[in-house]
Amino acid sequence: MTWQSDAGQPREFPVDADMDGQRLDRALEPLLPGSGLRLRRRLIEAGRVLVEGRPAPAGLRLRAGQRIILLPNEPDVPEPARPGEGGGAFAARDVAVVERTQDYAALDKPAGLHSAALAGGGGHSLEALLPELFPGITPRLLNRLDFLTSGIVLVSLNARAAKVFAALKPGDMVKEYLAVVHGTLDEPLRLKRTLDTDDRKRTRVLGKLDPDPRGWTLVWPEAHLAAGRTLLRVRIQAGARHQIRAHLAAANLPIVGDPLYGEPAEHGQDAGGEAAGRLYLHHRKLEFPGFRAFCQPPWLKELERIAPARQDAGTEDND
Repeated sequence: MTWQSDAGQPREFPVDADMDGQRLDRALEPLLPGSGLRLRRRLIEAGRVLVEGRPAPAGLRLRAGQRIILLPNEPDVPEPARPGEGGGAFAARDVAVVERTQDYAALDKPAGLHSAALAGGGGHSLEALLPELFPGITPRLLNRLDFLTSGIVLVSLNARAAKVFAALKPGDMVKEYLAVVHGTLDEPLRLKRTLDTDDRKRTRVLGKLDPDPRGWTLVWPEAHLAAGRTLLRVRIQAGARHQIRAHLAAANLPIVGDPLYGEPAEHGQDAGGEAAGRLYLHHRKLEFPGFRAFCQPPWLKELERIAPARQDAGTEDND
């Protein structure tokens, strides 16, 4: 079977802030989920990947605001596995509802899907799938995840619930993530440095400490992995843009697969040092008064072949 672009039609994708500075051959991975690096480079070499309307080399560093166009493919290029239908678009069936009450629902957002609809309506998003997931009501996104981050996104199912959520006090909410990072960590960390989010592309970590615990990132080591990597459990209260990614990178613990804050020489290795193309960051638990949701990342079981995680990394904890 061969990969075709919407029955012979080109597909167009915007380059967002998370893809800014990433190599073209790496940036294509979330657009063609399941594809290998060799296939993506073959598509590029065949002239079927355009940037701003022109063929581009595999090593081109992308800039936010550019447009990637995937042209119809030759019949001898194998088709990569893709989520959903419609030439690589995510469908509602690709999004699991992990918890639902009368007021809220927690969705498991796949990596490579925008949380909110992009300005101008370009690209696919979880927000665009909400009418199909919740027919007959008007759900509203209450949090967002980065394009490459997977895990829990919360929606309100009525206007009253949205107001109740907005009125939550500091400390009422717990957000917990799992991450695989470069480097070895043996003891818990409290990352308290102030974040500067004025730059749209990259969050800066300043030298001064943030007195507000809502800006802190709490980290616990869960397991030591191959190639000097560590599985971490991470908690935040509110969550500034790129908070976890920036704080960990500033602590010399960049997340594996992070194209913006990661190691320049990484070249898309997985948690075991092998070829990958994913960001190892997953929002696995969200808790506030009257609501609790939990879901594990799809890559957690893959880590078992590298190093057995401690029991609390694989199960829901209550601390």
